[in-house]
Amino acid sequence: MRNALVPHALLSLSHRRTNLPKEVMMFPDFPFDSQLPSFLPHEEVQRYLERYCQCHLITPHIRFSTVVEEVRPITEETEKGVMTTWEVTSQDKSGSQETQTFDSVFICSGHYSDPYIPSIPGIERFKGKVIHSHSYRHPEPFSGQSVVVLGAGASGLDISLELGRSNAQVTLSHGKPTLPFPLPYGIHQATPVVEVQEDGSLRFQDGAITQAQVLMLCTGYKFSYPFLKPAQLGLEIHDHLVTPLYKFLMPPAFPSLFIIGICKMICPFQQFHCQTQFSLAVLEGSVTLPSQAEMEEEAVKEMERKVEWGVKPRNMLKMDKDQWSYARTLAQMGKFPPLTPVTQSLYEEVWRQKQAHPQIYRHVNYRLVSDTQWEQQDRQAGE
Repeated sequence: MRNALVPHALLSLSHRRTNLPKEVMMFPDFPFDSQLPSFLPHEEVQRYLERYCQCHLITPHIRFSTVVEEVRPITEETEKGVMTTWEVTSQDKSGSQETQTFDSVFICSGHYSDPYIPSIPGIERFKGKVIHSHSYRHPEPFSGQSVVVLGAGASGLDISLELGRSNAQVTLSHGKPTLPFPLPYGIHQATPVVEVQEDGSLRFQDGAITQAQVLMLCTGYKFSYPFLKPAQLGLEIHDHLVTPLYKFLMPPAFPSLFIIGICKMICPFQQFHCQTQFSLAVLEGSVTLPSQAEMEEEAVKEMERKVEWGVKPRNMLKMDKDQWSYARTLAQMGKFPPLTPVTQSLYEEVWRQKQAHPQIYRHVNYRLVSDTQWEQQDRQAGE
């Protein structure tokens, strides 16, 4: 059966909708409700995850309101060789602390909770409000204000468009090439902010100067694993990079520790699925791992290859087009079904639509059609 995804209907745009359609966001074996629009409000994504946990009887095994304070490897010599277990110390909301031992640990904490705040000389002189996109909720409080948005990634562009519709005067400051589409009235582009001057004004890289009431930092997030001791694991954890990780997943010295979802510019749930299936195959023994030295060498060479291509350290874990070959590699090694080709096709189509029509690409709804339906549409189009 060949599947395809085609535009189906137009929807209204509201705040804080996903920037990927549910048809590629979903876990491969657990679709969203087909009656929902393609681009979902965050409440629907939460309901989807809750439904997933209920369906697979996961919820009873989750300890809510519990903070993991330390994850520590315990290594010992046995007749079968060196064995590693993991001591996990946690504390619940009552203050009760507990240490448990596990054979393996999966770190699935994501990387969108610790905002990255860039170093801007003189920032303490800024007389307005400095806010990170992590704290942004609605555009209305900024109506009528002058706002400099620093960063033109997904959040920077979306927030700029929302602010513009709420009558804010927006300067979108970024280091990318000029955006290839017209921006609405009230939004203009500028080079990166490089300094806050003595009078509180912002100076841009090209020498331009402006006054603003708000500086909105859409500068992404940094990796933060306060429960780990990186040196103990043979890792280096920087703001935007964790290295070395074999297959972007595991420290070569401790291949029973898995960091799921560390990569960026991906189909999140689909990649989480592939990484988890691969990790389970490792634990089950159906994947034979190379030696520690070989895993380290592969991880280092991957980083060196990106350096040769001119990739900056903050972008080392951005996958984009590489995510598809990566997912195929994990599926082949782990002996589980690969992602369907339509996932890649739709992801790339949505990316094209977003570049061409950033204000309305979320209006489109998609639906799955079978081979028969697709062929019928082809014939009708040719008549």
